[in-house]
Amino acid sequence: MNRIPLEAAATVAAIVDTGSLDQAARALSVTPSAISQRLKSLEEQVGRVLIVRGRPATATAAGEAIVRLARQVALVEHDALSDLGLDDAEATRIAVPLAVNADSMATWFLSPLARLARDRRIDFDLHRDDQNFTARLLESGTVMAAVTSEDSPVAGCTVAPLGVLSYQAMATPEFVSRWFADGVTPASLQRAPFVDFDRRDSLQHSWLASQGVDEVGVPRHYVPASHDYALAVTLGLGWGMVPALQASEGTDSGALRPLGGEPIRVPLYWQQWNLRSELLDAIAAEIAAEATRVLER
Repeated sequence: MNRIPLEAAATVAAIVDTGSLDQAARALSVTPSAISQRLKSLEEQVGRVLIVRGRPATATAAGEAIVRLARQVALVEHDALSDLGLDDAEATRIAVPLAVNADSMATWFLSPLARLARDRRIDFDLHRDDQNFTARLLESGTVMAAVTSEDSPVAGCTVAPLGVLSYQAMATPEFVSRWFADGVTPASLQRAPFVDFDRRDSLQHSWLASQGVDEVGVPRHYVPASHDYALAVTLGLGWGMVPALQASEGTDSGALRPLGGEPIRVPLYWQQWNLRSELLDAIAAEIAAEATRVLER
């Protein structure tokens, strides 16, 4: 076999996007039987299982390669229709999956997407993950581009710096009075509860280490949503590492107080498929412009 049927590849992508064969059938306006037949035929042609039929249905490693192909073809086709002036119909809308870390989404990333959506027929499909893991979604073909902390390009991708997102250790004045009455010391930090984003987030752990404290055994609350995380710190649930873009609002209002120590600086990069695409390049340019405006150098 030296050709992959593009209709079948698009079917595999639809199964992954919707999570089931039945939902893929609805999305493509065909019967579930047709979806099953296309999938079975393609799996027989390539000699590999492409979809793990669970809830939701997920792609195998071989399936990820097919999904990546389907997304790239859809992107190139969209650009071609645009160049030909044949993109007036709503049918020419294209879904653009992007990966982004929660704090960027909560502070600066949505504004450039809103500007793009006003002028173009784009349906953004955002995948939120820690900046240390978003690049994995590029490798799997789940997304076309990602905000990531990795400066080494994923295979088949380009990389460009966006800027630095800084985090400060912050707490409410009341929390500071209760837990740090004698100062922010290793002893008080071992007792004072902090707010953790999730079990893969290491920002609080890194700041504790810089203060000579091992995070193991320190009390903590898990709040896995960026806006709610900042709110939890503002409500006094615990101290936490708050993005500088949010921390400035807290200090200006008096709701939060810095605990001292060096901020944690996280360099961010934009990685995207190494594919000539006017649409993808336009998205990258708009995001880079916003990053230049709001992020540290």
